[in-house]
Amino acid sequence: MLRSGTLKHVLPAAAALALLAAAPTPSQAATLTVGTSAEPSALDPHYHNLGPNTRARKHVFESLVSMDAKMRLQPELAESWRAVDETTWEFKLRKGVKFHDGTEFTAQDFVYSVCRIPNVANSPSSFTVYTKGIAGIEAPDPHTLIIKTGKPYPLLPVELSTFGIISAKAAGGEAVTFDKAGCKADSWPTTQAFNDGSLMIGTGPFKHKSYTKGDRQVLERNPDYWGPQAAWDTVVFRPITSDGPRVAALLAGDVDMIESPPVQDIERLKSAPNVSLAQAQSNRVIYLALGVQDTPPTITGTDGKNPLKDPKVRKALSLAVDRDAIVKRIMMGVAEPANQYLPAGFYGNNPEVTVATDANKAKQLLAEAGYPKGFQLTLGTPNDRYINDDKVAQAVAQMFTRIGVQTQVDATTANVFFSKRNKQEYSVFLAGWGADSGEMSSPLKALIATPIKEKGYGTTNYTSYSDPELDGMLDTALATVDDAKREKLLQAAVKRAMDADIIIPLHYEVTVWAMKKGLSYEPRADQYTLAQKVTPAK
Repeated sequence: MLRSGTLKHVLPAAAALALLAAAPTPSQAATLTVGTSAEPSALDPHYHNLGPNTRARKHVFESLVSMDAKMRLQPELAESWRAVDETTWEFKLRKGVKFHDGTEFTAQDFVYSVCRIPNVANSPSSFTVYTKGIAGIEAPDPHTLIIKTGKPYPLLPVELSTFGIISAKAAGGEAVTFDKAGCKADSWPTTQAFNDGSLMIGTGPFKHKSYTKGDRQVLERNPDYWGPQAAWDTVVFRPITSDGPRVAALLAGDVDMIESPPVQDIERLKSAPNVSLAQAQSNRVIYLALGVQDTPPTITGTDGKNPLKDPKVRKALSLAVDRDAIVKRIMMGVAEPANQYLPAGFYGNNPEVTVATDANKAKQLLAEAGYPKGFQLTLGTPNDRYINDDKVAQAVAQMFTRIGVQTQVDATTANVFFSKRNKQEYSVFLAGWGADSGEMSSPLKALIATPIKEKGYGTTNYTSYSDPELDGMLDTALATVDDAKREKLLQAAVKRAMDADIIIPLHYEVTVWAMKKGLSYEPRADQYTLAQKVTPAK
């Protein structure tokens, strides 16, 4: 498989640029073809809380509330909302919205969607993290929702932007009612029913046409869409997970737009006469997760003990990481060193939290913990999910090895990686998290909170770590209506989480899109590539 920087082995640069210059301009075409860096694990909008899945669902299935490119709340299927009191919210739904099969969107579709989310079989990362605050739902009329929460829950509108609404009628759920203890239905739709297209019936700007895993998803413009019509009759998403071939596809005119071009090719693309770029700092943090299981699956040389249970060992591993070097040498400057789970400027970022690099101090801490000669570790990572993910993992492995923790890397495709991660087959792994809500409770709840199903906590915590005091801090923050007070509580929570060194941040991705001249795209902090937002340049 070709790696980043191997474009010359795919297509000579001069020939590629000539082909690009000769290709039809996108503004003349009714079809937009996008080369994506990752493929969704399923088309089911409720199956997997994962970036590529959310990108795919936003074209077909909509939310009550959406976010713009800077992660500010915008009306979507709800025209307006208000807090009636501290535990009651009223949402006024948009009238005249039709599902792709012609049926009318009503409050029942939201009820059914919320009920279905906890009943998705084998979900690797459940959206219950965003629905567990709902204690009751009433629909006094087809276009009004009254949502009750068990306690003050100021983030409700934000969290309702994170999942799509499916058709209750198409799924046979017109009689399902909400029950906090568990909704009842004769059966729930399977993920396969979405993958085969039979339930790909949303309200979004595009209709699903076809899906061939590993090859492409094809969408058609929804002529009856309630909002602005997209510029494209047809959109084709092609997963091209290898960096070199993805760039080559753009230069050859095989695709009109690509996401996440390799950082090594950014300068080349900038100088190409028929290519334009868009970029912005994202909210995605790339991190290391350290498992504290009783029996470590990928650690040797410790007589069966898990050294990661010792805070000194975890701190040593954090101190071993040179984040500036990773950004400069591996990411070629197209990233920002991370000192917590969201960048500065995002709600809940604690400006007092810092991280350091000190290899000598790391060695000292290992010795104090009883590991003066270190131990052996295998670091798990995907090799096709995040920008330069396997290269970053290799750099981290070298840094660990320098302090005496002999580290090798197990780099696999994203599907294999997530399967192994979800079974806790790694003691340490590299992954990423983008906060769909745009604030600090998202990574805290999902990555490090104790897995508590009824609260929706710990849905992506595969470390076996539990801190009841941190859980309590989150409970308090999420029940605090005053924005300023809630932010201070989240800042305190992230300080405690960072002190534990369970989730070690490495860097924030800077997301780049490359496209043929003649296209325009506003770069998004959430990293999503949305065809409905791609327009012919003015």
